[in-house]
Amino acid sequence: MPNGYMGKILWVDLSDGTFKEVELPDEIYRQYIGGYGLATKLIYENMPAKTDALGPDAIVGFFPGLLTGSVGPLTGRFMVAGKSPLTSTWGDANCGGQFGAEIKKCGYDGILIKGAAKTPKYVTIIDNDMKILDANEIWGLDTNEAEDKLIENHGNIKIANIGPAGERLSLMSCIMHEKFRAAGRSGFGAVMGSKKLKALAIKGDQKLSIADNDSLIQITKEFNANAKNDQSGPMFLYNTLGLACLNLSACVSGDTPIKNWGGTPDDFPMEKLNKISGKEVNKYKQRDYGCFSCPVQCGAIMKVPEANLDEIHIPEYESCAAFGPLLLNDNLVSLFVLNNLCNRAGIDTISVGGTVAFAMECYENQIINKDDTGGLELTWGNTDAIIALVKKIIIGEGFGKILADGPKSASESIGKGSEKYAIHSMGQVLPMHDVKFFNTMGRTYAFDPTPGRHTASSLDHYITGLMRRNRYVKEFILPKGFKTQGDARSEGMKMCASLHQCINSLGMCIFTYWFQTYPMLELIKAIVGWEISIDELLKIGLRIQTLRQAFTVREGVILANNELPGRVVGDPPFETGPNRGKTIDYKADIKEFCKKMGWNPENGFPLKETLANLNLDFVIKDLY
Repeated sequence: MPNGYMGKILWVDLSDGTFKEVELPDEIYRQYIGGYGLATKLIYENMPAKTDALGPDAIVGFFPGLLTGSVGPLTGRFMVAGKSPLTSTWGDANCGGQFGAEIKKCGYDGILIKGAAKTPKYVTIIDNDMKILDANEIWGLDTNEAEDKLIENHGNIKIANIGPAGERLSLMSCIMHEKFRAAGRSGFGAVMGSKKLKALAIKGDQKLSIADNDSLIQITKEFNANAKNDQSGPMFLYNTLGLACLNLSACVSGDTPIKNWGGTPDDFPMEKLNKISGKEVNKYKQRDYGCFSCPVQCGAIMKVPEANLDEIHIPEYESCAAFGPLLLNDNLVSLFVLNNLCNRAGIDTISVGGTVAFAMECYENQIINKDDTGGLELTWGNTDAIIALVKKIIIGEGFGKILADGPKSASESIGKGSEKYAIHSMGQVLPMHDVKFFNTMGRTYAFDPTPGRHTASSLDHYITGLMRRNRYVKEFILPKGFKTQGDARSEGMKMCASLHQCINSLGMCIFTYWFQTYPMLELIKAIVGWEISIDELLKIGLRIQTLRQAFTVREGVILANNELPGRVVGDPPFETGPNRGKTIDYKADIKEFCKKMGWNPENGFPLKETLANLNLDFVIKDLY
């Protein structure tokens, strides 16, 4: 057996009810690492171009990272990957918890699912026994109820499942794990729903072979000891307050979008913001917990007596911002309620918050009224109306049915100029990070192969994270002058994009760049046994990003034609607030970025010579 990975993947065909193990050569791991790097290669080659993302020929994959399953710190992530039914591009969604490590324990580096069942099913892989079972008993249950029932039936298993939103094929639906961890973006809940697949339930006992276990233990002990000793830095803050620690600082700085991206901190002043700060959220905490192999433990179980919620999960920053400042809602208890509603329904909190914001602005501008909303008065900050509307979206009832696939779809249905209030990128509601604050996020939102995503690469994220503390990876050195417009900045964007693909494919938490210097190359050597340089790693990342790009291009999507809403990029510029006077030329970024990546700057097509140099020759016939 190789070190660090299992050397095989599992195919599940729901149409004919079969399982097939496939061994993979070592070279494919060296070329694509794991996670969505490996997923991109396998899905690209096995799913025909322009396949209906909600059709039986669509493939959805569950892939742990290369380092996942080891004790390497912060390496417990897994990726869901395939074609997004929301954007019709390459899609992926990052998730934590225990599920990724359990896939490795089952003996696989990925589980790929194709076909579609005629009736609701769930898949079990338990101690090498694989079955496709009837899911009528759990179809229609929310994600918590379904998980509880599966554990009751099968014991100590790890579960990824969908809720009612995915069953109804909402394009905002997601895949849930451990009742609150969401593979939230790209609409993969709908993909599972289209296949009549309610859940994956897995349990294994296979051991992961480690190249140098003594070195791994030593590296991990040193990193974790530094984490515990950092009583004033981000690791301590994340453990204490979770990601809600950003609720206050991000809003004050201009990072958090306010009032459907059209407002400023004047619209959500400190007296409101203080009500939903991380410290206020923390008052409801009962206990901490975290992902597999994570010393930070940023998750938490909460108890909210005011809402009769005895055991729910802490809302993260994105959820708090989407249901808070974006809607001018300062009711803290409602944030817990809304987060819990979405988790149980299996629907993305960012997307739902952005959709409600769209509806509220339409209401404010008299494009819709109480007759349209079923009597709901969608005024800014109206907590009762927000909760009621989210419930309607979840069950697809009344006005909620119009909103169920997000603001792009809703604006197309409503018309009347409502499209100006639909804040999205190719259908994906934009995350809670403002382009006018993180400038290079404009290129990411508009032109990444998975558009509208904050977990795709941004140079500014790396600047604010790794550059304000110790260097993130000591071998990773950005060129001088990368902070200002020009060649060095474009090179820095390329380098960060390449490294970011490796981070995701290794199974690492992206917040590692906020903490301390991370021993990435040392961990790869200790776990897998590879002597790998930063240059080779960056080339692998470039290969992964280019193949993700090629997948999207092959689907007929020209990302270079995509445009972000004017208010997102400061066109016209805001007159007040921390982002006043700023207009971001994100289109200039894409041309220079493409040149650095070896892609055509006019349309984003990877050039023939680039594909050949990256050993992606099999793509050339599809694009040329």
